[in-house]
Parts: sequence; C-alpha cells; structure tokens
Amino acid sequence: MAYLSVIVPIYNESKSIPILFDTLENAVGQYDYEIIAVNDGSKDDSLDQLRIVCARNKRVKAVNFKRNFGQTAAINAGIQHASGEVIVLIDSDLENDPNDISKLVDRLDDGYDVVSGWRQNRWKGEFLTRKLPSMTANKLISSISGVPLHDYGCTLKAYRRDVIKDVTLYGQMHRFIPVYCAWQGGKVTEMPVNYQPRQFGKSNYGIFRTYKVVLDLVLIKFLEKYMQRPIHFFGGAGILAFLVTFVATIMAAYFKLTGQKDLVETPLPTIASMFFVVGIQLVLMGVIAEILMRTYYESQNKMPYSVKELINFDVPDGTANQAETVQAERLRVR
Repeated sequence: MAYLSVIVPIYNESKSIPILFDTLENAVGQYDYEIIAVNDGSKDDSLDQLRIVCARNKRVKAVNFKRNFGQTAAINAGIQHASGEVIVLIDSDLENDPNDISKLVDRLDDGYDVVSGWRQNRWKGEFLTRKLPSMTANKLISSISGVPLHDYGCTLKAYRRDVIKDVTLYGQMHRFIPVYCAWQGGKVTEMPVNYQPRQFGKSNYGIFRTYKVVLDLVLIKFLEKYMQRPIHFFGGAGILAFLVTFVATIMAAYFKLTGQKDLVETPLPTIASMFFVVGIQLVLMGVIAEILMRTYYESQNKMPYSVKELINFDVPDGTANQAETVQAERLRVR
C-alpha cells in the first residue's frame, strides 16, 4: 500500500480544525500516512489548534507561514515538504469529505496519475449567480487546456508523486495543477465526491475572481504552446501589426494618388505609423523572451522534455552526468 501524504492548506479555520482532523485521521488510518497542514498566516487561533493536533498525532506535521501568501503558495509548500508516493490535497473548511480520499486513491490504481474531485451538487438554488459562472469557467478551461474536468475549483484531488513533484506553482495557479500534470504526460480523470456547505466562517472566493481565472488561463495557454518558442507568439503578433501597417499605407497612397482624400483627411497614416512601431516592439519582445527562455534552461541545466522510462541505458557509475552533458550540448547546438 502506497505511502500517503495529505496536504491541508489552512487560513482562519480554527473552528473547523478539530472536526476536520478527527475525521481525516480516521479516513486515512488504513494507510501509512502523513498529514501536512500549512498554516497560511491565519489571524485566528488556527496555529494553536494545529499545535494540539500535532502533539496528539506525530503523523501530523505543520508548516507555519510568516504571513498570508495565498492558497497556491500553501499547496506548493505542502508538496515540497511531502514524502508520500501519493499526494492528496484537501480543503480545511469541511466542504470536502475526507472519507472520499480512499476512493480517489483506489481510482489511481486503475492506471491514472491524477484523480480530481467533482462536486456535482454544489450551488443548489444559486444557478445564475454561482453555478452558471462556475460551469462556464470550467468549460472554458477544459476547452483551452485540453484537459476535460467539470470542477477545477475542487481542491480534493489525488496525485502520483512522479507527476506533481516537479510542478512549481505561483500566483493563483493551484486550480490548474491537473493541467500541468497532463503536460508532464500524466493521465487525468475525475470522479464525483461529496460536498457540504462550510459550517464556519465564509468563503474567501467570489464571483469577482472570475476575471483572475481568465487571466491565469491566458498565461497557462501561453506556457503550454510558446514557453519554448516565445518568438513565435510575439513575432506572430508583430507580423499582424506589420500587415495592418502595409494595408493602411496602401489605402492611404491609393486615396492620395486618385485624388479622393489627402493624407491629412484620413487617419490611415497615423494607423500605419502606430502599428509599424508596435510591430517592431513585439518582434523585439519576442527576441528578448527567446533569450530569457534559453537562459532559463541553460543556466539551470533544465531540459525541455521529461523522461518517463529508460530502457537498456544502464551505464557505469560516473558516466551518467557525462551523458547528460553531451545531450545538453546537442540541444544547445540545435
């Protein structure tokens, strides 16, 4: 049975902690497990409650932030401190049912690397204000990312360690972890999980966060398609700007030569000049982004690929690094 790491990001959930950990410890008692609670700068007595739980059960570990850094940072810290073969994320507000963890872990045994929870019965009676925006956002994320999930916002998910260990999260990108894992070649699925409204406090999420999701979605799409070739993105936009410049210049010249309009009577010269400058800037931005990308990979000896398995590549001790160096040099030549 796999060693299980359960990560619990916590922010101002002191009333929920005793209930959550009693249920959680019973739910994962059948496994060899650890629970990593990350206190994200809570302003209530959440840390005191965690100290009580940690004193009672040495399998519960706590990471205490100096201040509030956000859920993504808390999840990232939990992943970095986890040692389990299977990593499970769960919210601390009692909306997720810890008894669903075993179902998610069992689903991994069917050949999946990521099992995402799907809260099917959420937002009853709030169709227009909460459910419709949520459905729209999830549909948009699925269509753009290519990873079809109904509930990206559900924290309750189970991951195999090998697909999540190299994921580094920033900003508010935690909801896109399955997308990152899919990019690493992970097999992603979802399954319905129980949902119950929070018992204490109020949600830190609202409808006004939707625009942030859209902006994050633009970013992950860029990272997916253009991280290793940013010149294609910026250069492509620059070519479009030059095309607008060309069309505006031809039209302005046509009106002038045919005597229909003088150059000062049409905005076309201004449009041509503006888009010409924008085109140059975009191409130069692409060159700078290309240099930064190459610096990112080469300065840290990173590779633009991930290897799942090596067959018949057994080499004597001390030669593995030499082989990696040769491969890196080949990539630079290309």
